[in-house]
Amino acid sequence: MKMKTITNLMSIGLVLGFALLPQLSNAQKITQKTTNIKITGTSPMHDWEMTGSTATFVGTVAGSTINNVTFIVPVKTIKAEKGKTMEKKAYDALKADKTPNITFSAPTLSVGKSNITGKLTIAGVSKNVSFPVNVAKKGNGYVIDGSESIKLSEFGMDRPGFMGIKTGDVVTVKVNIVAE
Repeated sequence: MKMKTITNLMSIGLVLGFALLPQLSNAQKITQKTTNIKITGTSPMHDWEMTGSTATFVGTVAGSTINNVTFIVPVKTIKAEKGKTMEKKAYDALKADKTPNITFSAPTLSVGKSNITGKLTIAGVSKNVSFPVNVAKKGNGYVIDGSESIKLSEFGMDRPGFMGIKTGDVVTVKVNIVAE
């Protein structure tokens, strides 16, 4: 009787193993092919913009979910339309010499329109955030679009300025990632 129970348990284990193995092998690791980042803000003198296209995005697709999402942006790859002076002030505010990357990680990201919740680290300060995102499947890849307004003060950042005139506390970050 005991041998039959062991044989049945082994049979169930093998069936479950073979049933789950295809699920595991269908997981697809994806990385970004292109990234576009646009950060906009205000100041009493003029609105401003910084852009970047250098980043690292990785995740693992299983069904209609991307798991273990990581997005890293090297701070000094973000460039200002107004030139080097603005970049230096932004890099100082972002504490780029101490914390050279902006990072975001999330356990899951759903295909379609949803909110993604994860940990955002800017200037060495980490916060749990949630923001709207749209993920569209295109052939073998995914197009990920997200946009969120962020308060610099919530991340312990001093607002950049010139001659006593400071930028606004809120910036809007738009990200477009094409990943395969």
